[in-house]
Amino acid sequence: MRKFLFLAAIVATLASCSEYQKALKSEDTKVKYELAERLYKEGKFKKASRLFEQVVPRYRGKPQGERVTFLYAKSLFEIEQYIISGYQFERFVRSYPKSDSIQTASFYEAKSYYMESPRYSVDQRETIKAIDKLQSFINIYPNSKHLDEANAMVDELTTKIEKKAFEIAKQYNTISDYKSSIKAVENFLSDYPGTKFREDAMYLKLDAMYNLALKSFESLMEERFNEAASAYKTLVKFYPESKYKEEADKIMASITEELAKFSK
Repeated sequence: MRKFLFLAAIVATLASCSEYQKALKSEDTKVKYELAERLYKEGKFKKASRLFEQVVPRYRGKPQGERVTFLYAKSLFEIEQYIISGYQFERFVRSYPKSDSIQTASFYEAKSYYMESPRYSVDQRETIKAIDKLQSFINIYPNSKHLDEANAMVDELTTKIEKKAFEIAKQYNTISDYKSSIKAVENFLSDYPGTKFREDAMYLKLDAMYNLALKSFESLMEERFNEAASAYKTLVKFYPESKYKEEADKIMASITEELAKFSK
């Protein structure tokens, strides 16, 4: 019985492949479309997308064009062809502004850009584009069922942008370019006042100011140690139980010792 079922499965698979290959080569648009729909429903999105690609131009301007264009874009999204799916969903939105699927298409257009966002350490132009697309969707469809997911994606992408900016400031500190690190932190806090890295940035600024003071000419030391002390006070004011409290307290103790030398 098992052998029979196995053979039947092989025969069915071969028949399916043969049907698919025939449809690809067929000049009959209806044959292509019907098989594409069936494959889409079966979750065979790669095969479906190839057939939809062939029939989309033939249905443009016809009643079926709206559905074909949407399913083509969605099948591309499902096989992770996000650049092309984003383009196709955008095209759908422009071509069928009165469609019942316009909101869903707009969401998946934005999500396609989200999926293309790279890791934080590289150029973030695609991430910025994705944020713009998602924010536009949120503004146009504030009551969408996709709203929570869209907001979560915006939050994730914004954090990625912030992390890149923070890591740049951190890198300056790592290579002992303390002036650049301080400036980068100040710009960072100005650009992203609500950032999740605010506490980290404040501590980084304190650390950079302290090290800059230590390596300064004697004529600049007192002023710079006082500036570092102010950075410490700002940190503990906003974060009295800071995760950096122990390290910050040690820095402040050293600053106090250094400033005492100038009062003698």
